[in-house]
Amino acid sequence: MKFFHLSDLHIGRQLNGWSLKENQERVLAQITEYAGVYRPDAILICGDVYDKSIPSGEAFSMFGHFLEQISETGIPALIIAGNHDSPERLGFAGPLLEKGRIFLSSFPPSKEGEHLKKVTLKDRWGNVNFYLFPFMKPGYVRPLLRAEGREYEDTYDGAFRAVLERETIDTSERNVILCHQFFTSSSGDPETCESETAVLTAGGLDAIGSSALDLFDYAALGHIHGPQKAGRETVRYCGSPYKYSVSEERHRKAVTVVTMEKKGVVKIESLPLECVPEVRRLRGTLTEVLAMAD
Repeated sequence: MKFFHLSDLHIGRQLNGWSLKENQERVLAQITEYAGVYRPDAILICGDVYDKSIPSGEAFSMFGHFLEQISETGIPALIIAGNHDSPERLGFAGPLLEKGRIFLSSFPPSKEGEHLKKVTLKDRWGNVNFYLFPFMKPGYVRPLLRAEGREYEDTYDGAFRAVLERETIDTSERNVILCHQFFTSSSGDPETCESETAVLTAGGLDAIGSSALDLFDYAALGHIHGPQKAGRETVRYCGSPYKYSVSEERHRKAVTVVTMEKKGVVKIESLPLECVPEVRRLRGTLTEVLAMAD
């Protein structure tokens, strides 16, 4: 089972007031081209599809065109909402899109009997179960957990774990989770950049221990723009596909490619994405900077 792991497209974003429309279109075209060449079994988009909760018509059109191209390849797309997305807008026409093998999850469970959306794909080793866990604040699931009489710590970490405990996960099969949260591990916090600091909660209140993901063979994470692991190698932030701040100057943007063979065998590779134009930090007088930019 081979899949692409993407996140944080931030379609519609600007950089210092400069439209990134053409830049983002070029990056999405590279991803589509890679999909045609490498033929993954699925494409995962782990939140922050759009940069704003009310995207422009231009942003809707860009993402719609991207989904149309992916749909034409016959490759299923699994998408969750991030903290920048409007769950209602992203989830619009979700049941209809599933007919084109585009699976959307915008809200975590909110009613008794509701569970995380689960998509199962098969290969010669059996089932691979994908659990779609969209961005969550404790308040989103508090009524559900209290109605069920569950005792849990009313924090991001406690609420996240409590929601996962409601799921029946067959650990004899291969399981993948898509989520868009801030995960920490015993080795420290993820490396962040300017484009994320505005949305991270002061004091680390939104932090979730990566041990919450221990039952999953691979955790496809979104929220952090630099590609990196969160604890073990198979709990990963793939990073954003484009550089959205000067602090991302040295990031190497790429598509994360995950290949799952039999249970316990996971291979991780990357396909480079070219950022045109590049984001660079230049220092000097105005004359010197203009000369370096040529």
